[in-house]
Amino acid sequence: MTPPVFAHGHLRLYLLSLLAESPMHGYDVILSLEERFGGTYTPSAGTIYPRLAKLEEEGLVTKTVDGRKTVYEITDAGRAELAARQHELDEIESDVTDSVRRLADDVRHSVDEAMKSLRADLASAARDARNEARQASRTIRMDIRETASGSLREAEIAINDFRHQLRSDLRSKAARNELTVATVEDLKARLDDVRAGLFRMN
Repeated sequence: MTPPVFAHGHLRLYLLSLLAESPMHGYDVILSLEERFGGTYTPSAGTIYPRLAKLEEEGLVTKTVDGRKTVYEITDAGRAELAARQHELDEIESDVTDSVRRLADDVRHSVDEAMKSLRADLASAARDARNEARQASRTIRMDIRETASGSLREAEIAINDFRHQLRSDLRSKAARNELTVATVEDLKARLDDVRAGLFRMN
């Protein structure tokens, strides 16, 4: 189980430190946190807004309406609490750095696992294609009544079926942001191997 990004009570103090830098809309607070974590952590509105409301209730922040948005600003009392708890804030900043490293490691691990899975899928697809091609070749040799045009048509159907399935798999990977340039190059090389294998069999 992945440990929480912030220890109990730390997010509250960290929000105060963000607002001490400048007044922000609630959504800007979320974006600022996402930026600090390099995109590896994005808190939900359900996490941020109740805490901002609690800080306002405690007199540590104020809010004003700016059109359709609400702007949150730290009060003198909020700044005083930050000053009194600066040592805790320093520890939180250190924890945030550790959390960013941990989350980045988790992301890298997920990408590595996805790449391994994709390579295995491509290898399996290539093996299946070679087996199907060999079977098709044997069938063509045994069936002397089959015309050349019929053989070509069946081979094209097999290729189209394979291409359709592989395209679907690749789109699924791309939708999960798991399709990289290296993966595409790997795919090209493996497809070249399949094509070369077909010519070697004939």
